[in-house]
Amino acid sequence: MKRRGFMKSLTMGAGILSFGLLPFLMGRLIHPDIKAHESNRIPLPGALKSADDFARACIGCGLCGEVCPPRCIQFHKHDGGFLADTPYIDPVQKSCILCGLCMEVCPTNALTVTPIREVSMGTAQIDRVACYPWVDAGICGACVSICPLGEKAIDFEFGNFYRPVVKEGCVGCGQCVEVCPEPSLPINIVPLARGRVAQHGIGVRKVERGQRGF
Repeated sequence: MKRRGFMKSLTMGAGILSFGLLPFLMGRLIHPDIKAHESNRIPLPGALKSADDFARACIGCGLCGEVCPPRCIQFHKHDGGFLADTPYIDPVQKSCILCGLCMEVCPTNALTVTPIREVSMGTAQIDRVACYPWVDAGICGACVSICPLGEKAIDFEFGNFYRPVVKEGCVGCGQCVEVCPEPSLPINIVPLARGRVAQHGIGVRKVERGQRGF
């Protein structure tokens, strides 16, 4: 009798869980997949390397966004397709401060607690034909000053006190992007394979300073 009651409770629990996940799963099916610039959609710290694996592991609970102190975590909606309700960070609007709380609160393996200096969200990439100091259009250094990981992540070029150079210690938190005063945003967060120096000209994203929202 006890066994029958246990099985009944187990079946009921599984049914309730499935019913609760139904809106989340349906949302992913009905939302269109709209591509956005990759530097506007960077992964959270500790996220699974594969975007597909992350989308499968994330249950869209929103806990990461709830505990985030700077409220930099956003969630895919109509731009997400299968990624609907999964989190991302747009450093143009608000960057990650590497507090680690999102990793700690995640109930699945979508986010894994990772030492801050071992986080891999991407890397900062500088377009040297748009950055103020690199084109001798002024003294800046905002990106170097704001970096939470110091000179191992970004520093000034040897022999020049103001031209920023991204180093191997960069984890892609995006604070340099948020603080950059140049309207064309010559610094972006990109996949590590893309390198730390842009191989193109001015105008990665011509966005006016007051029109950074999406």
